[in-house]
Amino acid sequence: MPVMGLDSNSENVDTVSPEAADFSNSAELVSGEADLSNVEADLPEIETDLAVSETDPARQVRFKTQDGKTLLLLPPEPSEATVSPWEEVWEQLKHRLAASERFWQPQTAVYLIARDRLLDARQLQAIAAALTTAELRLKRIYTSRRQTAIAAVTAGYAVEQEMPIAHLEHASPQAGKSLDEPLYLQNTIRSGMEIRHGGTIVILGDVNPGGSLVAEGDIVVWGRLKGLAHAGSQGNRRCRIMTLHMEPTQLRIADKVARPPETPPAAYLPEVAYIGKGGIRIAPAQDFARWLAEQQP
Repeated sequence: MPVMGLDSNSENVDTVSPEAADFSNSAELVSGEADLSNVEADLPEIETDLAVSETDPARQVRFKTQDGKTLLLLPPEPSEATVSPWEEVWEQLKHRLAASERFWQPQTAVYLIARDRLLDARQLQAIAAALTTAELRLKRIYTSRRQTAIAAVTAGYAVEQEMPIAHLEHASPQAGKSLDEPLYLQNTIRSGMEIRHGGTIVILGDVNPGGSLVAEGDIVVWGRLKGLAHAGSQGNRRCRIMTLHMEPTQLRIADKVARPPETPPAAYLPEVAYIGKGGIRIAPAQDFARWLAEQQP
């Protein structure tokens, strides 16, 4: 996925001890996609499990177009009261693709709404391959399962974890909303990959140019940060971006945006980006820790 462009009035930021220049406000990233709310109807008892699955929309693989976007909705994770094991989901998907192949333009982007379904990398790759055969392309995966999110990143797909379905309708953040549990990923974020999470993101690896991290909490990269990083994406200006090697294409914290100087430093040290007086500042981690201690009463 391409990295968002800089605002025309954004400025370069030099590596500093906690002193820095002004940075202009930037439009907030929009993470909403579409409304996927489902209404379950009362259904009569049906003899076979397959018949139930084919009758109840909540237990079917479905394609839905909303606001010009093509959504692929999977049924929730099986429980004692439901059916829809992976084999059935796979057969339903192939049936839907075969029955609807004339209704899409070639290379239409598809947003996979996995809900709480547990999917491994092999299953995600099978879904992507089936879409490719139908001349569709998997663009992003929404999931509430940490294991599915990790599998998606490992397989190289853009992912958004802990994304309530109702929130896909450009909903405003709720006041006092608590952050999700931190998302830990031991993986290199390659170009075109975007990770969105409702809490803190911790990456044990590098973020390559063209990679993107968007977190409602902090961002910690135990490696080289060379892509885009947006901490406090819902407006929290107290969030920070920390990395061993700060060389991003763009930094965002809440509504502030900055980029590093065109001339790189002679050597890289662990650094922290945060909002101070005048905008985003970048400081060596040691200096930041000393400055932070001075702020304590």
